[in-house]
Amino acid sequence: MTSKKQLKVRRSLIELQKDYEAGNKKPLENLMRAWKGIKELPYDNLKSFFKIGGFHGEPFRGAGWGNSSYWGGYCNHGNVLFPTWHRAYLVILEEALQSIPGCADVMLPFWDETDEYSRTKGIPWPLTVKDFELDGVTIPNPLRSFVFPINITDHISGDNPNYSKPKLYETVRYPLSGLVGSQQEIDATNAHNAQYPDYDKNVEILNENILNWLNSYIIVNGEKIQTNVAQKFRDCLNAPNYTVFSNTTSANEWNAERQTIDPKTGQPINTDPYKVVVPLESPHNSIHLAVGGCDVPGYDRSPIAGSNGDMGENDTAGLDPIFYFHHCNVDRMFWLWQKKHGFTDKLEIIAEYPGTNTVDNQGPTPGFAPNSWLTLESPLDPFKLNINGKERTYTSLDCINIEKQMGFTYGPGSLDELAKPALKAEKDAFESKIIKVSRINKAPIRGSFMVSAFVTVGGEKLHLGTEAVLSRWNSKYCANCQTHLEVKAFFKLPVTDGKLLKSLTDSNFSNVNVEINGRDGLLSGQPTNNLRSDGVQATSFKMEII
Repeated sequence: MTSKKQLKVRRSLIELQKDYEAGNKKPLENLMRAWKGIKELPYDNLKSFFKIGGFHGEPFRGAGWGNSSYWGGYCNHGNVLFPTWHRAYLVILEEALQSIPGCADVMLPFWDETDEYSRTKGIPWPLTVKDFELDGVTIPNPLRSFVFPINITDHISGDNPNYSKPKLYETVRYPLSGLVGSQQEIDATNAHNAQYPDYDKNVEILNENILNWLNSYIIVNGEKIQTNVAQKFRDCLNAPNYTVFSNTTSANEWNAERQTIDPKTGQPINTDPYKVVVPLESPHNSIHLAVGGCDVPGYDRSPIAGSNGDMGENDTAGLDPIFYFHHCNVDRMFWLWQKKHGFTDKLEIIAEYPGTNTVDNQGPTPGFAPNSWLTLESPLDPFKLNINGKERTYTSLDCINIEKQMGFTYGPGSLDELAKPALKAEKDAFESKIIKVSRINKAPIRGSFMVSAFVTVGGEKLHLGTEAVLSRWNSKYCANCQTHLEVKAFFKLPVTDGKLLKSLTDSNFSNVNVEINGRDGLLSGQPTNNLRSDGVQATSFKMEII
C-alpha cells in the first residue's frame, strides 16, 4: 500500500504550460526530455515509443496479423476492459518515460479537455507547437508527431484502404491525411495535403475543430441546450454501474432495454429517470475523431473530405503522442466516476452482458479465444506486473485503486466537483424525447464514422449531437464482425414547452433528421438504402422517437 504523502501526481498539462510561461520551465522541459528519449530508443527496445505505441494497434500480431476475424492490436474497445486496459497502458508508458536519465520524477500529464483553456483555445500548445527549445537547442517538438523507424505492413486481406505505413512516415492530425498504403492512396493523400501546406495554419484549423466538438449547443425557445463533448464527459459520470459506464456496447444495450416501446400501448416501458446513459467511451471516441479527422457536421463548414489523421483510427492512434495525454484525461474521468459512486476499491461487472465477450465490437485480441467471457481477472496483455521479483500479467484487479495499488493520483482538474459521493446525478432542466437510431450496418462504411441527429425549429436546422464510432476499415471483410455489425445511437430531443412538442408531433417528427458521415462524406441522410451518385454504398438505419 502507498500512503497519501508518497503519492506521485499526474498534473494537468495546462498547469505545466502555465508554469513554463511563468518562468518555471523544468517540469515541461523534463517531460519533453523524457518523450524525446523514448522516441530515440532502438525500435525493438521494450521501453521505446515505437514498441509501446504499437501495443495499441499496428504493427499487428497474433491471429489478427493477417486474419480479419481477430483484432491484431492488444487494445480493448467496446468491452468492459476498455478503462482498465488503458489504465495499465498509461503506467507502462509512464515507466518508460521515467527510465530516461534525469526523468525519474516525470509523470504523464492529462490534457484537461473540459477545462476553460481547452474550451476557449483548443489543444494546449505543448502538444502542437512545431519546435521546442531544450537545453539551449531547438528540436522538433517530440509531442506533436512520431516518425516511424521501420515499415508497418497491413496484411489483412480485403483492407481498403491498405493501412500500411512506410519507414519515415510521420503521423498527422486533422486536416491532413495519412493514408499511404497504395500508390492510389499516396496520390490522393499528396493531392489532399498539398491544400494545407502551412503547419501553423493547420494547427489553427485543428483547434477550431476541437472547439466545435467541445462547445456545440443549440437554442430552442430561448433555452440554451448543451450538445457538446464536454457535456458528454459530465454525463458519463452519472452512469449507474461500471459495466455500462465502461463501454459503448454495454451502454447501448442498457439504453435499448430502457427505451423500448410497448407494442400494446405505444408507450415507452422501463424508462430510466435520466433517459440516456453516456459511457466513458463515447466522449473518448469523439476526441479521437476531432483530432484525427472529422468536423462536427453543420458547424462552420462541412467536414473536410479526405482528412484521415492517425488519431481517428485504432490501427495507428497509439503512435501519435497526443493519444496518451487524451487517455490520461479519460483515466481521470474513470477515477472521478469511481470516487463519485464508491467504487475506488472494487468494480463489478454484469456477467454475460453485451460488452463482456471477446467477440463484442472489435474481435478477440492476441491470446484470447473467440466467444470468451471477460471478467476482472482477464489478463490485460501484454502488460507485466513485477511483485517481489515475480512477473505476471496485469489484470483489472491490479489497477482498481490508483492510489493504493498504483501509487499515483490526479492533481486538480475540471469536473472534480462532480466526484463527490453524495452528489446526485444532474437532471435536465427540460423535458425530452429520445431519438433512437438502430440497425446501422457498418459493413459498407470504410473506417470510423459519425452518427448525428438534427431537428429543424423555426426554419433553423439545429444539431442535437453526434456519436463518434471508431471502426475498422475492413468491417465488410471481417468474418467475426459480420455478427456484430449493428451500431446504435441515442440522442435527447429537447421539448422545452408544449407548443414545441405539438409542432413536433403534428409533423410526425418529420423535422427530425439523422445523418451518417464517414471518410467518404455523407453516407446517409434518410432511413434508406441505396447507392450515391458516385457509387459509394449508402447505409441504412431505423429511427424512432420515444
